Parts: sequence; structure tokens; C-alpha cells
Amino acid sequence: MSSPRTEPRAVASDTPGDACVALVHLGCARNLIDSELILGRMAEEGLTVSGDPTHAHTVVLNTCSFIGPAREESYAAIEALLARKAAGELEGVVVAGCLVQRYKQSLRERFPAVDLFAEISDYRALARNVRDLIEGRPHKSYLEGPGLRPAEREGARLLATPGSYAYLRISHGCDHTCSFCAIPAIRGPHRSKRPAAVLDEAVELIGVGVRELVLVAEDSTAWGRDFGMELPQLVEALAELDGEHRLRVMYAYPNRFPWGLTTLLREHPRVVPYLDIPVQHVATPVLRAMRRAGSGEQVRRILDRLRTEVPDITLRTTVLLGFPGETDADADELVRFVEEYRLSRLGAFSYSPEEGTPGFELAGAVPPDVADARCAAVLAARDANLAAAQQSQVGRTLEVLVDEPPDEDGDVLARSDMDAPEVDPRVILRAPDARVGERQRAKVTAVTEEYDLLAERT
Repeated sequence: MSSPRTEPRAVASDTPGDACVALVHLGCARNLIDSELILGRMAEEGLTVSGDPTHAHTVVLNTCSFIGPAREESYAAIEALLARKAAGELEGVVVAGCLVQRYKQSLRERFPAVDLFAEISDYRALARNVRDLIEGRPHKSYLEGPGLRPAEREGARLLATPGSYAYLRISHGCDHTCSFCAIPAIRGPHRSKRPAAVLDEAVELIGVGVRELVLVAEDSTAWGRDFGMELPQLVEALAELDGEHRLRVMYAYPNRFPWGLTTLLREHPRVVPYLDIPVQHVATPVLRAMRRAGSGEQVRRILDRLRTEVPDITLRTTVLLGFPGETDADADELVRFVEEYRLSRLGAFSYSPEEGTPGFELAGAVPPDVADARCAAVLAARDANLAAAQQSQVGRTLEVLVDEPPDEDGDVLARSDMDAPEVDPRVILRAPDARVGERQRAKVTAVTEEYDLLAERT
């Protein structure tokens, strides 16, 4: 889970004023796109957007509700904003997104001082009501979503990413019935965007200088199946667009994998040999309780085949510890799996019972402290792999993409193709004249305690 984003850099203004609004983003990359859409609609309404919530008349909080810690983070953020409002530091508080979509009108009872709640939508009505709020006119206190968001071209976005990369959503929703997951209830069933819509968005992003398009969806590998196409066809079309961009694929569901994608991952110069493929677990009894298709052996075969067909591939995955019925032996098997497959780009989370999901009432609950200990063991194995993988890069020369401008010491934050933005390690490169979006040749000299690479320009 990513940290809260409170500075929409591409639209930041430090000009305080009565019409100034700021957005605080919580949650995943898919939710960040919604935040960018909210910013775009507010700009269309003539509002001044600040990157600093302390300069704002009104703050819009785009919430996350995926798991318990995300909900608690959203609740804490609401309470903090309301405390600022009570102290006279803020005039308006608006809460939008997944938390509202999931809990709807009941949030008004818990947080009556919030000025406006908004479910997931195209956010035009949200922007109009925020303007009315700021200008002291009557406004709605609750905006219902119009139903499932159509799988069509997104509206204009004000990018909150640095400019070197941007997220490109290729579909909405999910058809899987994983017993731990509330996303289908929040986002609805899977709906693929048509190729023309995705390509139009990509052309626009490339045209403003984006060098890496990060493809995201609830299930990216399901793209196109609802109208007889497969993900490799879209990836190839995107890769062939004019420009200096590259593509990175995230959120690939492991079963029914479109194996034609491996040819592009291996051979196309614009398709980064990287794949985010959340496996969730490797113990077959746990996978079945989770209602994940396949078995632990199938998970291993999929990863083996990916590494055979794309020898230089970097794999990222996510696992879930402490699901009801998970035993010590199951958790140990997962640790051994992480060690055996040398998984170094990996997120591990403790299970959070989600109301309304099949897993909520399952027997065999694992005590939270046990789940956390199992999660820590997996992360320790991950960190050992990561330390070794990063140390193996010392002395090598990599091509990196600059994500942040030089600091006062002349260092920039950059990434190699092995690392996705926000979730993987970075390269700290001494390059005082480098610009965001440039690709640089960098010789790795050391590894930091946080597993970032230190490098010098060659």
C-alpha cells in the first residue's frame, strides 16, 4: 500500500486564497488516477489547486478502503482534517472515493462535520459542489455515484506523478471472487476499455513528455476478453506509438495468463521486462480457501515459465499472511517459496477481515500477532533476497529514468527498468544538471541501508 500523497506536483500552486483547494490522496495507483481526475475537474471549474493543504480553503480527501489498515488511515485523515476545521485552520472538508463508495451514507453519521461526501463518479458534480462550497453558495452534502463507471476514455487529468511516468488505466473492476477482497463490491465487474480509448490516452500522455506508461487495472491480464482480444495486442499497439516511451505492466493475475505477452517482454525494446503478478500465497489449502484459481504447484510453474521465456525478467508479487485456516506449515512454505524463487520485489500484508466478503465469517481465524509475525518472516526473507540482488548491481552500468530533479547536493532520484515507481527501490544518481524524464547511464557504486542504489553518471 502506498503512502498518502499530499502534493499533486503538476498542479501545485502556493498561492493561498479563498478559492484555493488541495487534494490529499490515499491508496493505490488506480486510485491516484481518480485523484488526478478530481484535480482535472476542479481546474475546469476555475478553482486554484494548491499542493499544500495548509494553504487551502477546502481539502478534498480521496480515500482508500481496500483493507483494514487502509480504512484506519482514511479515518485518521478525516479526523485530522476535521480537527483543523474545528481550529479554524480550514473552512471545508470533502471526502471522496472508495471509502464513501463502500460505506455510503453511514459515513455521514460518523463524521457529521464533513461538508461533502462523494461516491466514485466522473467527479464533475464533485467539482461544481466544491466550487459552491468555497464560494459560500448552497451545495449538496452527499453525491451518489451514477452506477458503474463506463469503460471509456478518461477525462482530462492533472498529473500528480513527477512527469517522467504516468499511470494508464486499461480497465475497471474485477470478475474474480477472491474471498478476502472487497474490490468487486467497490469497483464492480471487469470492463475493458476499448483499444482506441487507451491509445488516445497514451498519445496524450506521451505528448506531454511522459517516458514510462505504467499499465494498471484491478486485473490487467483480463483486458480485452470481454470483446475477443488479449492484453498482448494492446501492449504491442501501445509500444508501437510514436515517442520515446516504455511500458510497464502491473497487476497481472497469474491464472489464464496471456502467454503471448512474454514475447513482447523479451523482445520489444519499449516493453520493460518487468511484471507485477500478485500470487497471494503458495500453500494450496490457503489458495483454495482464498478462492484463488489453481494450486501452489501451478503458481510455481507460472513463475518458472515466465523466467524461462523472459530470462531477464524482474518479477514483483504480493502475498497475504494470516488468512483463516493458515497453519504454521503453510506460512513456512511461503517463506521457503520466497527464498527459493529469490523474490526481492515483494509486498506482504497481514489479513484484514473485510465485511461483506466470503472470508469475513470463515472459521480458523489467525490471531493478529501470529499473522504479523508470519508477515515479518516473509519480509525478512524478501529483504535478504533484495540485499543480495542490489549488491549484485554494484559495478554495473544501468540505464535509469530520472524521476525527481536534483537536490541541493546535485543528486537525483531515478529508477532502472527493474523497479516500478513508488513500490520498488530507487537509484540515487549524482547528476546536478539532469532533468526529470531524461534517461541517464549510471554506474552503481554502493547500496544504501534502505536498499537503494548509489550511482555516478557515465
